[in-house]
Amino acid sequence: MPDQPSTLRALRRSETQRVIQAHAVRLFTERGYDATTVTDVAEAAGVSPMTVYRHFPTKEDLVLVDQNGPLVAERIAASSTAQPLVRRISGALIDAATTLTSGGNGDDLTANKRFLLARLRLMISTPALRARHLDNNYALQQAIVGAIEGDATDPDTAFHAQAAASACLAAMHTALVRWAEDDGRTELPDLIAKALAAAFGDDMVGTGPDA
Repeated sequence: MPDQPSTLRALRRSETQRVIQAHAVRLFTERGYDATTVTDVAEAAGVSPMTVYRHFPTKEDLVLVDQNGPLVAERIAASSTAQPLVRRISGALIDAATTLTSGGNGDDLTANKRFLLARLRLMISTPALRARHLDNNYALQQAIVGAIEGDATDPDTAFHAQAAASACLAAMHTALVRWAEDDGRTELPDLIAKALAAAFGDDMVGTGPDA
């Protein structure tokens, strides 16, 4: 059974991080990324700049840090190894997007959707964030490969997983850009599924662990 004090500390840390990031994204959106300092973010969140840096080592991390990697890896680990790699990865990406944008639809954007949309717009429009976003994409690819390699016996599996992950993430990026251009009016999981189907065919796109 988890140690209760440790669990409470983890919950407090997670909530502090959530509050800091929410204020950061709001300020970056309202004032501009370059015009907003870490001190501005700290003041808005009611914490010290040192606390901000403890949770987000760089200014870019205030926008880029998310839970998508672990979420996708978890979905892949839960999927059947009998499925083709592309289907496993596709299903995980769609499921993760569903979780991250849960609640509401269409023009009735939920808080989760608005937050994700604001982060995505910042990544697209800010040069410094575009460069770091490539690092994030690589980290997500590695999380996918790690989840697949967990049940691998074939030495070529890592290469196949990297190739499949790269292709799936390229298709997902197309969907993310369209979602931002569409102001989030279309459901993100549907757009990701559509992009993946365009790249690999309908039969290769999974929608869940047992699809």
